[in-house]
Amino acid sequence: MIFTQSLRQTQENELPTRREAHPLPAHLKPGTPNLLDALSRERSLAAKLRAVAKGTDDVAFEQVAEGAHSALCAVIARAAHSAGRRLWLVCPALRVQEQLHNELQQWLPDALFFPELEVAPVEGSLPDPETMAERLAILHRLNTDGGKDSPAVIVLTKSALDEAVPDAEQIQAMEMRLIRGENVKREALLTRLSDAGYEPAAQVSQRGQFAVRGGIVDVFSFHHSLPVRLEFFGDELESIRQFDLDAQTSVEQLPSCTILLGQAVTRERRLRDCVSENDITVDVAADYIEATVAISPGANRAGVEDYSLAFFDNGLGEFEAGDFVVDEARRERFFSQLTEWRTKGWSTFVFCNNEGEIERLNDLIPAVEADALHFSIGTMSRGFTFPAGKVAVLSDSELFGRYRNTRARRIALKRSREIVSRSQIDFSELIEGELVVHLEHGIARFEELRRLANDEDVLVLEFAESAKLYVPLEQSYLVARYVGIGKRNPPLSKLGDAAWANAKKKAEKAAFDYAGKLLETHAAREVQKGFTFPPDGKWVREFEASFLYKETPDQLTAIADTKADMETEQPMDRLICGDVGFGKTEVAIRAAFKAVNAGKQVAILVPTTVLAEQHWRNFRERMSDYPVTVDMLSRFRTRGQQTKTLAGVRDGSVDIVIGTHRLISKDVEFKDL
Repeated sequence: MIFTQSLRQTQENELPTRREAHPLPAHLKPGTPNLLDALSRERSLAAKLRAVAKGTDDVAFEQVAEGAHSALCAVIARAAHSAGRRLWLVCPALRVQEQLHNELQQWLPDALFFPELEVAPVEGSLPDPETMAERLAILHRLNTDGGKDSPAVIVLTKSALDEAVPDAEQIQAMEMRLIRGENVKREALLTRLSDAGYEPAAQVSQRGQFAVRGGIVDVFSFHHSLPVRLEFFGDELESIRQFDLDAQTSVEQLPSCTILLGQAVTRERRLRDCVSENDITVDVAADYIEATVAISPGANRAGVEDYSLAFFDNGLGEFEAGDFVVDEARRERFFSQLTEWRTKGWSTFVFCNNEGEIERLNDLIPAVEADALHFSIGTMSRGFTFPAGKVAVLSDSELFGRYRNTRARRIALKRSREIVSRSQIDFSELIEGELVVHLEHGIARFEELRRLANDEDVLVLEFAESAKLYVPLEQSYLVARYVGIGKRNPPLSKLGDAAWANAKKKAEKAAFDYAGKLLETHAAREVQKGFTFPPDGKWVREFEASFLYKETPDQLTAIADTKADMETEQPMDRLICGDVGFGKTEVAIRAAFKAVNAGKQVAILVPTTVLAEQHWRNFRERMSDYPVTVDMLSRFRTRGQQTKTLAGVRDGSVDIVIGTHRLISKDVEFKDL
């Protein structure tokens, strides 16, 4: 028997949740020194921050390494917030914008990401509705900003400043505000939604739709990231809740909400017109000369070089995956630098993604040095040093060679939107001439959805020899889109012909034969004994704790069941199923790590060389904290590299090998697989 499990993906319209499995270690308790406080204590920097808050003069921060941008922007944001002033962080490109926003989240979780308008692939095509919705939501926030109590921080690109946006009056004119507990004429609300272009639907799946079920009205406004559910008792609006599109479950109770009645049409107004005189604009190495605050990697705008408040790279260089563990010479140089910083009275901050990474670093770094470090859970792509304030910052990404794509957040959001937009087949959307399969009659061509004289809606299907079949909609469950392999289309089936019935019988017989072979294989496994892996040790627990994201319930179940299989003497027979990005690789990585910890070698067989390369990099980065050797066998490797890998597999120096069908060649011999 094959055990099949489905892994549900973590909600991707939210940032992945950090782990909360363990209590905070002592070095993370309240009262731990804060990086922003340590930077702000330097007198000259503090004076510049006061000047930023006043806004009377332009302020320049020069000789600032890229790794320090987010921390410096965060202390500038604190100064702006204290003065009740809005802050615009202007970046040179989308990559910098996404990285800066990603790192700012640990200090400024409410920082706003203003997306650029994407270049239209076809001239005259409409912009991406999701991007437009994000932009509208931020513009709405800026127009209704709470002022000095909650000044916004906006991260954007320089080119976005010149993009057209709707003005505040236009947005306010389209806005309808609903307050919980007020009397709202339900029918009048539905009429206004229809007149504004909202489409009625059985269940909302995209912006610009509304659905009615008794006293409940679901509305997905053009400027919201989630739809709202309005519950009425008569004409009284009893409840307003945001809800998740996929699960249809409530996310948050709201005291009020706004709905845009129509999509905003941009007028001749640019985003830069939204920047008021009281706002602070920061040029983050974007050559934005209108900015009141400049952060530059070199000299100031006047060409004068001043290194008194310089932020440098940490000088330790970058470790490739695994180097921190296996390269003893570089590791010792790193320890020497830590000692030098400690003896000179520096404050050294280490940013890790989770507590598992912190525990692993505490194991690797000598106790006297580890005790002097200030560990923080957060995201920093690169570290830096600030000699004037005797501050050093290190990142686990640099130490362990894990350089994640900063576009993950945006990609995750887009992927979640694609998932949400998927729905059951709507036959009104079938294209004329598209191939379909009728369960009883075989392959046909869809012609149209037709209404007959008796007002009955039917699907018109064309079979071979121009034969027509009218399928009532109540029998539409018998019809599905044709999904085939390759580019050739199959011939249409003949109505009344026995060929389709015979093909079904052959398929059923083949399925039964295959099931019989599976039963034989399973019976053979039942009488055999396999290797019994020991229970999880300290390294396995630390390794699992270092996972960057919070596991889904199904993912945890799959991991637990897989490890339980490994700890019995019965040979494993388990299949883990899930769509792309649903967390299957992490299940395999944990099983492989557990096997290596028990002294066994692991082989990962993949169908393509591209996938072999991808998994090789993922496994190496994931296990870079530990002395685990991961290698690859594929046509991407030279003959010399393959010979070296084969020798390592044979003598046991290679713990995990990932490859294509090359792995099952006769010359591949394992020491203890």
